[in-house]
Amino acid sequence: MKREVYNSDKVPAGRARISHAAAAGDLVFVSGMVGRQAGATPGSATVPAGTAAQTRATLENLKAVLEASGSSLQHVLKTNCFLTNMDNFNDFNTVWESYFPKDPPARFCVQARLGPGFEVEIDAVAVKR
Repeated sequence: MKREVYNSDKVPAGRARISHAAAAGDLVFVSGMVGRQAGATPGSATVPAGTAAQTRATLENLKAVLEASGSSLQHVLKTNCFLTNMDNFNDFNTVWESYFPKDPPARFCVQARLGPGFEVEIDAVAVKR
């Protein structure tokens, strides 16, 4: 089975040298996405404040990578979600439900220590369209 890698120019580059996603056959494995957003100057990035804003930015980055790989949010099978503080779960979940209003994917959600400034990280497994 041929392995393919995908990157989206809509997702600002981070420090880690990774592919945004890798696929084999019809399965797409998306690396952990965070809420990094393109900054005001080329090559810069910002991180929004607050769990809800970071969840929204993270899911937008996930969406961009899935689309670059030939998939979409509607084709996500499973996610792993990491929050720095589970006390903010309701803020996370409210945004989550707006992106997955019907038949959401299987989900694992746990509190974890993330990189500086990040409150949310999400990885995913999806099928191609």
